Amino acid sequence: MKQTLDIPRTPAGSRQAGVPRMNTPDLIIITVAGKVAHPTSRRAPYRIGQDGVPRVLPGTGGVVINHRVGDRCVGLAADHLEPGVSVRNDQRPVKGDKDGPNLALNTYACVGNTALVLEGPCRGSKGVVTGKHGGVNHVLVDFPSTVLKKLRIGDNVQIYAHGIGLRFPDYPALSIYNCAPRLIQRWGLQARRSHLQVPVTHLLPAAIMGSGLGRDNAARGDYDIQLFDPDVRRQLKLDTLRFGDLVAILHADTRFGRAYHKGFMTIGIVVHGDSTVSGHGPGVVTLITGKARYLEPVRDNDANLAAILKLRTPRPAAPHAPLVAKEQRQTLRRAARGGHPSLFKVE
Repeated sequence: MKQTLDIPRTPAGSRQAGVPRMNTPDLIIITVAGKVAHPTSRRAPYRIGQDGVPRVLPGTGGVVINHRVGDRCVGLAADHLEPGVSVRNDQRPVKGDKDGPNLALNTYACVGNTALVLEGPCRGSKGVVTGKHGGVNHVLVDFPSTVLKKLRIGDNVQIYAHGIGLRFPDYPALSIYNCAPRLIQRWGLQARRSHLQVPVTHLLPAAIMGSGLGRDNAARGDYDIQLFDPDVRRQLKLDTLRFGDLVAILHADTRFGRAYHKGFMTIGIVVHGDSTVSGHGPGVVTLITGKARYLEPVRDNDANLAAILKLRTPRPAAPHAPLVAKEQRQTLRRAARGGHPSLFKVE
């Protein structure tokens, strides 16, 4: 059976109405690859939460069967969960950085790129890159649920990287990272005379961004939304965040790393799940960044990658308390009912 790949090539003049002009004819399509990564764990299984409680929870890596792009990323019994498939390249080159192949995979792969399984029972199945996760340095790929159930740890996945070097000629002050032309075409961006209108689900202040700050680039990895302040969480509706949501971060300049900078804005995508650990939370990968006067975020509950690329119907954006807050509420309820056991009672 002949396989076809959805790698769009956009000739000049063929843009949909409103889509900003791109330098697509100049871009390179290049293959990168990795294997389905095994979940990782530290020597001690515990993660010490922001509340001081140690927990044993699933984390990064592997194939997540029951949570995909479009599902909630808050309140799960997990920490830094990577939806769908985590891909990593552990090959060792003859020359250069010992982690060079994986660094290239993380640099070249863009959100919206096509991925292809090269072997095993799912050989020939196609997926879509949904993000990158810093620290562990995984590329995240969504596949249909029927494929996720059959994928094996170690299966080779090839990605048709297309998007590195992307620019908007009519908006030279904007920088684009990690973003496939395919995503730009379908996102619903509206090119205005002086700025871009960008559909997003949430507006975030840079002050709540945590882990991932201090990096010297935004071409790899992500940085995290902190959800520990209940008032901020409710006010900004952060408890409704989903994997694949497109969000705007105000006063965030991620052109050359990640920094607080008044008058700038970053548009990104939520790629991994919530965390119990201080400074951590749902991760955001940069897509567009620059001076705020060139970007106008427009609220749209459908601004989720699953809907934009028609991967599946996203779950409704419903509020879910983070795991730490959920457990604290349960403890208070038990105490109010007189059912909280003494820590020092000997049975």
